Amino acid sequence: MILWLWLCWGFSTSAGQPDSELMARYLEEKLLADYSIMEQVARRVPRQAKFLQRLETRPRMSEFTVKSTIISRYAFTMVSCTMVNSGSEAREGVFEMQIPAAAFISNFTMIIGNKTYYGEVTGKEKKHSSDDKERHKKPPSPIDGRENGHETFKASVFIPRKMQARFLLHYEELLQRRLGKYEYTVSIRPQQLVGRLRVEVNILENSGIVSLEVPPLRNSKHKGNGKVEGDVSPPPSTVVGHTKTLAKVTFNPSVVEQTRIARNGILGDFIIRYDVNRELSIGDVQILNGYFVHYFAPTDLPPLPKNVVFVLDSSASMVGTKLKQTKEALFTILQDLRPEDHFNIIGFSNRIKVWQQDQMVPVTPNNIRDAKKYIHNMSPTGGTNINGALQTGAKLLNDYIAQNDIDARSVSLIIFLTDGRPTVGETQSSRILSNTKDAIRDKFCLFTIGIGNDVDHKLLERMALENCGMTRHFQEDEDAASHLKGFYDEIGTPLLSDIRVDYSEDNVEQVTQNFFPNYFNGSEIIIAGKLINRTSDSLHVEVTASNSKKYILLKTDVAIDLPSRNDIRGVPGLEDGKGDNNYIERAWSYLTIKELLNSRLKSDNNQEKDYLMEKAKSMALTYNFVTPFTILKMREAGLHSEPPQEEFITPSTDGIGEKLQSLQGHKAPPGIRRQQDKQRIKISKTSADGDPHFVIDFPSSKFSVCFNIDGEPGDILRLVSDHKESGVTVNGQLVGAPAPPNGHKKHRTYFSTITILNNKPERSYLEITPKRIILDDGERLLLSCDRSAVVRSSSLEVSISANSNITVTIRDTISFVILIHHYKKPAPYQRNHLGFYISNSKGLSSNSHGLLGQFLNHEVKLLRESLNTSHQLVGQNQTEALKPNPTNTLKVKGRLVPVVWKQRRIYNGQQEVDCWFAKNNADKLIDGSYKDYLASHPFDTGTSFGTINRL
Repeated sequence: MILWLWLCWGFSTSAGQPDSELMARYLEEKLLADYSIMEQVARRVPRQAKFLQRLETRPRMSEFTVKSTIISRYAFTMVSCTMVNSGSEAREGVFEMQIPAAAFISNFTMIIGNKTYYGEVTGKEKKHSSDDKERHKKPPSPIDGRENGHETFKASVFIPRKMQARFLLHYEELLQRRLGKYEYTVSIRPQQLVGRLRVEVNILENSGIVSLEVPPLRNSKHKGNGKVEGDVSPPPSTVVGHTKTLAKVTFNPSVVEQTRIARNGILGDFIIRYDVNRELSIGDVQILNGYFVHYFAPTDLPPLPKNVVFVLDSSASMVGTKLKQTKEALFTILQDLRPEDHFNIIGFSNRIKVWQQDQMVPVTPNNIRDAKKYIHNMSPTGGTNINGALQTGAKLLNDYIAQNDIDARSVSLIIFLTDGRPTVGETQSSRILSNTKDAIRDKFCLFTIGIGNDVDHKLLERMALENCGMTRHFQEDEDAASHLKGFYDEIGTPLLSDIRVDYSEDNVEQVTQNFFPNYFNGSEIIIAGKLINRTSDSLHVEVTASNSKKYILLKTDVAIDLPSRNDIRGVPGLEDGKGDNNYIERAWSYLTIKELLNSRLKSDNNQEKDYLMEKAKSMALTYNFVTPFTILKMREAGLHSEPPQEEFITPSTDGIGEKLQSLQGHKAPPGIRRQQDKQRIKISKTSADGDPHFVIDFPSSKFSVCFNIDGEPGDILRLVSDHKESGVTVNGQLVGAPAPPNGHKKHRTYFSTITILNNKPERSYLEITPKRIILDDGERLLLSCDRSAVVRSSSLEVSISANSNITVTIRDTISFVILIHHYKKPAPYQRNHLGFYISNSKGLSSNSHGLLGQFLNHEVKLLRESLNTSHQLVGQNQTEALKPNPTNTLKVKGRLVPVVWKQRRIYNGQQEVDCWFAKNNADKLIDGSYKDYLASHPFDTGTSFGTINRL
C-alpha cells in the first residue's frame, strides 16, 4: 500500500507540477485539522504527510504571528514564530525577520525544547581579542543583511528532535509621515507555507483616523514609493474595522489562501497606511506623566518656490537599467516643477557637465523640453568625481542666492544621485564631507540617493545629515524610477522654511530638535521633551516659520492638568487600556537616542563622539533598546528544565485597540516554573468569597467572625484601604445573578473584578478577572489566567497558578491570594467569579481600613449576654460552650454586636470555618454602613474612611 501511494505521487509529479492549491488544501485539512501545532510536537499524521516530512530537511514553521499596537504614531510590535523539528535528529532552525531600519529592538526570547533563553540588552564593549568571536557563535544579529529601509534580524539555533522552538521578538518605532500618510509595514517572509499565520494591528489615534488603507502585499521590487500598479485591494483574508479613533486590521490567511498568493510561502510586506485629522494650527501636543510630544503638520498652505540642482552620476557603472530608470524618473520630475521654480542639471563622471552654465533657469515649457533632451543624451562613461560635482552644484546655488534677494521666500536644495564611491579627484571621505559643508554653509539642504551595493552609505548619510537633508538607498534590482519619483514627491513641495518651535523655558527640559530648515507637504515635524514644573496648569507653545511672502507665528497654551485626552484609560473599545505605560516617554527616548546617534555621526571630535556614545548607550540601556552601542545577549532562564508545555509570558493584544503591553519586557526571572502546588502559599481565613461571604480571623482570640454584604450588581466595594500609609488599596466589583429558586434573596452577587492598587515605591496596579490579569507598573502587561506564570519586579510579584489562583506579593510584607471560580456548566444563579484572601498583612499599617482591612490590627471581644443585659467577658476556653447560645455578643470599638454561631466553607469548599455571624450587612460590626464602603470606580483610593480619591 505504501509503495502504491508512492508510485501514484511520483507519477503525478513526473507528468507535471502538482496542483499547489490542492496540495495546500490537503495539508491544511489532513495535517492542521487533526492536531494542534502549539499543544504538542509529536503526533500522528497521515503516512503521506510523514513521507513529505522526511523529505523536508529543515524544521517546519508551524506558527507566525505578529501583534502590533500603534498609539499616536508610536508602534509596538511583537513577532512570534514557532518551528517544529519532527525529524529524528537535531536540526538547525533559522529565524529571520526584516524590521524597519528605524526601529529599535526592545526584547527577544527563545524557547527551545525544554529551555528558555531571554535577551538582555547590555552595553557594547570593544573587543580586544579574537576569543570573543569564538565565545559567541551565531548570536542574534539585528543587522544581518540590509535592504531598502529594512534590516534583517537573524537568530540560528539547533532544535532537538521531536521538539519545537519558539522565537519572540519585540521592536518599537515612531512612524514617519510621508506623502501625507503614515505607513506601518510588517515583513512576512516565512519561505514556506505556515499552518497558523496571523497579523493583527491595533491603532489608537485620539486626533481621529482618516484615509485608512491596506494595499496588496508588496515585494522587494516594489519598495519605495509604495505605488503598485493593477490590483489595489487588500490581501486575501484581510479584515479592516475602525471607529473615529480606533482601528483594527487583521490578516489571517489559511494555507490555501497562502498558496494562492505564492506557492512556496508568502514573500512580501503587509502594509497599513493612514493619516489623522489635522488643521492649520499649532499642531497636536500630547502630554502624559511628565512628558510631551508635539506633532506639527500644517496643511492648506501655498507651496514655496524652490531652487533645485539635480546632480546625477553618469559614470560607466551607471550603464544599463540604472541610468535608464534615472532618466525616466527625471522626465516625470521635470514635468512636476512649478512655474515659480528654478532648476539646473549636472551630470558627472570623471568630468563635470553642467546643462546651463552659471545660472538657475526658470521653469518654462521650452526649458523643460531642452532639459529632457540633455538628460536623454547623457551617456555612461568614466569614473566618479563626487567632490567636484557637489562643489559645482553648491557654487551654482550660492551664486544664485547671492545675486537674488530670495531669503525666506524660496527653498534651495541639491538632489544628488550616485551608484558608486569616489574614484576621481578627491577620494577621501573626510575631505569630501568637509569640502561639501564649507561649500553649502548652512544656506541650503543636500538630499542624497544611493543605488546598488557599491555605494558608500556612510558618506551619503553623513553628507545629508550635516547639510539638513535626507538620504535614501535603493537596490539595483528595484524600480529606481518609482523610487526617485517617490523621494522627490516627499521633498518637492516645501510649505514652510526656518521653522522654530519654542516652549516656556521654566516648564521644559531635554527637548529634542526644535529648529527645522524646511517643512515639506505630506511630512511631519515631531518634537518631544520632559516637563519640569508639573504644577503648572499649561504649557506655552510658540511656532515661528516663513511661508512664501509672509512670516508666521503661532501661539497657544496647552493644558497640562487634562491628561485624559492622551491617557488611554477609559477609551471606548479599549477595555484594557487603563494603564500608565507612557508611550509618550518612549517616543521621547526614541527621538533623543536617534538624535544622539546622528550627532555622533556628524562629529569629528573624538571626545565629543565618546560623550555622545555614552549618553546614547545609557539611555538605550534605560529603555531596553538595541542600538549601535548596545547588544542583545542571550541568558538561559534557570538551571532546571521546564516542562515542554510551559510557556513564557508573552504580551497580548486581544481586543480592538488594546495597547501592546510592555514590549520592552517584564523580564521573567531565571527559573520560572508553573506553580503546580495550589497551596504553596499559606493563606489565612480572612477573606471575601462567594456571594460574597466575609470571614475575619482573630488568631489570638481563637475565633472567627463572618458576615454578608448584600450589595447591588455593579457596586465596587473597598476591601482594603491603606493608601496613605502602605500605599495599598484593594477594591472588588460585584456582578449580579438570579437568586436560586425558593431563596430569600432577590438576586446573588459575586466579585467579578479585583483591583489592587499600590502607590509605593512607584505607582502600579493589578486588575484581575476570572479570565485575565492586567499588570501595570509603568510597563503594561496582559496575562491570561489559564496559563501559569510568574512576574517579578523590584517591589511586586505576581504568581499565577493556571485556572486556580493568583498570588500577589507587595514588598515581601503584603500578600493577597485571589481564587478563581470557574463553572463548567453553571446554573442560572452561578457566575464565574473571584475570591479574595489576605495571606500576609504585616506591611499594612494600623490605620488600614476597608471591609476587611479595618479588622487586621484590632481585636474583637466575645461577651456572654445574660437575661438582665449585664455582660461578661468570655474566656478563650469558654468559646465552645457558647456555641448553642443565640444571644452571644461581640464588643467592637465600644459597640455591642449580636452574633449567632455559623459554619462557612472557604478555599473552594475545601475547608469549613466556624464563625460568629453578624446579621444585617454587618450592622454595628463595621464602621458606618456598607454603603460607606462603595468606591466610585475601580481605581478609587479613598485615603480615609468616607473619602474618595483617584490613583
